[in-house]
Amino acid sequence: MSTGFAAGVGSTHREMCGALSAGIMIIGALRGRTSPDVDDEACQQLAAAYRARFQEEFGLINCGQLREEKFGSSGEEPCSVLVQRAAGTLLDCLADHAPSGE
Repeated sequence: MSTGFAAGVGSTHREMCGALSAGIMIIGALRGRTSPDVDDEACQQLAAAYRARFQEEFGLINCGQLREEKFGSSGEEPCSVLVQRAAGTLLDCLADHAPSGE
């Protein structure tokens, strides 16, 4: 489902990093609304928090810029390292923003 987000949407390197996009999809699947009349504020806040943490962790959110700085096939580290770190960042964010009772 998220394959098309890889490398900045369709390998164009022009959009938001695919790891960030995938994390936001996961947030939507876990905490998104189930019908149009459900309040989505908590999901929106969590998505914004993850975006902020991603940017704090990597300094950027744009695929092309991340590749220019450090990641990718010709960078210091492969994208798989970024994806692994982004997944950890997402898990931390989910844990920090867990609804009461979880």
